[in-house]
Amino acid sequence: MFSGIVEEPAKVVGLVKDKENLHITLSCSFVDSLKIDQSISHNGVCLTVVKKEGNTYTVTAIKETLEKSNLGLLKDGDKVNLERSMKIDSLLDGHLVQGHVDQTAVCTEITEADGSWYFTFKYDPKVGNITVEKGSVSVNGVSLTVVNSKADTFQVAIIPYTYEHTNFHEFKVGTVVNLEFDIVGKYITKLLKQYMDSGLLGNK
Repeated sequence: MFSGIVEEPAKVVGLVKDKENLHITLSCSFVDSLKIDQSISHNGVCLTVVKKEGNTYTVTAIKETLEKSNLGLLKDGDKVNLERSMKIDSLLDGHLVQGHVDQTAVCTEITEADGSWYFTFKYDPKVGNITVEKGSVSVNGVSLTVVNSKADTFQVAIIPYTYEHTNFHEFKVGTVVNLEFDIVGKYITKLLKQYMDSGLLGNK
């Protein structure tokens, strides 16, 4: 479980395709404190440390993960947002993030607003996910508040600290990002769909 508060962006230093898996090697400032089998959020995707060597570590993304996230688009030198798992006694500064990406979205607009930035993202609503005005959403593992929520788009406001200390400063129009929608909202959406499909709520 994570909070969506990114510790730092790590640098991709190696990518090895192995059948339908992808081994991703990264470098970050806290490699020495990591251990094998540890779970870390990478752009919002929970992955397990499988190898450590010098100042780098390696994780493996399987086919399912590559299909539902932007990890398959990574290149050497790219930055990946990192967050280690929450401790049970930690303050929850963001919101509850599972590390299970629901789908990707595309950045369609970036607007500077006198020191901060507004990013607009477009996603496929047919997957069944929604955003709610002032609700929470995880974008590349960053806990953010939704503004200007629409059927297939939403915006987030990024302060200078978040802009500099995550990979948001590398985003461009067309950048593909990972989305994890609020867990409570997902349960409510699924329950309502089940009721509607069963006819218990009617179609008025």
